[in-house]
Amino acid sequence: MTRTNPLALLASAALLLAGAAQAQIYRHVGPDGRVSYSGQPSAADSRATGGKASAGGAALPYELSQTAQRYPVTLYTSNNCAACNTGRNLLISRGIPFSEKTVESNDDIAALQRLSGGNDLPVLTIGQQRLNGFSDQEWSQYLDAAGYPKTSQLPASYRRPSATQLVASQPVAPAFRADTAGTEQQEPAPTVTPAPDRNNPAGIRF
Repeated sequence: MTRTNPLALLASAALLLAGAAQAQIYRHVGPDGRVSYSGQPSAADSRATGGKASAGGAALPYELSQTAQRYPVTLYTSNNCAACNTGRNLLISRGIPFSEKTVESNDDIAALQRLSGGNDLPVLTIGQQRLNGFSDQEWSQYLDAAGYPKTSQLPASYRRPSATQLVASQPVAPAFRADTAGTEQQEPAPTVTPAPDRNNPAGIRF
């Protein structure tokens, strides 16, 4: 019995999607709700198709936007990591819209261990698929299967989002300053218990 390779099916679908993406076909929805397709984009088309906008406000081509929504790409990196730089350059050269998370603190390392089961970097996620360590062939294979184009189709105005720390740092509460006028809290004065009167040991008032 012949078993179907799901990766091969994804790759076949990716070829169809890549061909459509290279033509940059845009979906138009008219005021009457009728749908049409053309090679010319517009701001209204981007809103109608749910086109994903970059940090610079540039809408992605329709097919690339759909792929990015189905299989979002996240890259996990750290400083002084040569393999991380190589992996990042691969994504940039192919025009893959991705978010980058940096591993810097102990909290970041703990979160990475929960995510990937180890400390190796880089880590790449494509939808639900996780790839530990950099491999040009493996990364390219899974990006192809997900439907990402082999060459960049990003608009010239696209700006890649800045990398953010894996675990967001918590804000530190401001230290209390006793020399700030009107803000210090006065401690209550201690209660002084008078010595008992020899003539009135019970302290009864008359």
